[in-house]
Amino acid sequence: MREPVIDAVPVVEATGLGVTIGGQPILAGIDVTVASGEVLALLGANGSGKSTLVRTVLGVIPSTTGTVRLFGAPLGPAAPWHRIGYVPQRMPAASGVPATALEVVTSGLLFGRTLRRPHGHRGRALDALADVGLGDRAQQQVQDMSGGQQQRVLIARALVRRPDLLVLDEPTSGIDIPTQATFVETVSRLHDAGTTVVVILHELGPFAPLIDRAVVLRHGRVAHDGPPPRARDEHAGEWHDHTHAHSDPAEAPSPLNVEVLP
Repeated sequence: MREPVIDAVPVVEATGLGVTIGGQPILAGIDVTVASGEVLALLGANGSGKSTLVRTVLGVIPSTTGTVRLFGAPLGPAAPWHRIGYVPQRMPAASGVPATALEVVTSGLLFGRTLRRPHGHRGRALDALADVGLGDRAQQQVQDMSGGQQQRVLIARALVRRPDLLVLDEPTSGIDIPTQATFVETVSRLHDAGTTVVVILHELGPFAPLIDRAVVLRHGRVAHDGPPPRARDEHAGEWHDHTHAHSDPAEAPSPLNVEVLP
């Protein structure tokens, strides 16, 4: 495994962040800093703005107010996108172009305008698929996979970058418990090597032992920033939503989800 990259500056620094979509305020006055090597859980009821915050930090949704810096660089060409891996909530609708699991994962290694791939990209992609239990399905069309298998392909697509920042949007949704455990073990190994992790969760679940800190959003504002809630209280918390519906217009799946990073 690679040597960890430890930064003195924050990995993520959002200051005074506000987002308005269609005239509706989604986020207001968000101040969040994520330190190098930290595992941060982003919690909140549906419609609280969790996915909007993540997608704004990654430059998918423009902010109305405030600033975002990644590894000390402002959003834009100067940001080190090659150091970031992102797992959206789900695979977007099929584009009509067939693609195997291996091809999708390998696409996570395309960097810059020249679409450069590092040496040994095929081996790295196969290793990432093996990490999520799909090593024997590298040549299968993703369109023919179950929703849970497609989610695991997206996870492998993020892991193949060997990212210094791994951003996960409800990564265990729709995948079985054994696979959840395998994935959490993989994230734990990355964290041990120095990877910073930001994960959106409805409940801590198998991630609980890894979480250093939790930020809870309520109505688009930070309601809590500190120690994660105790597991036994998760379902009783005001931020928990049992319906798990996409009530935030910016949290719904988007064709941009897979191609977020430049």
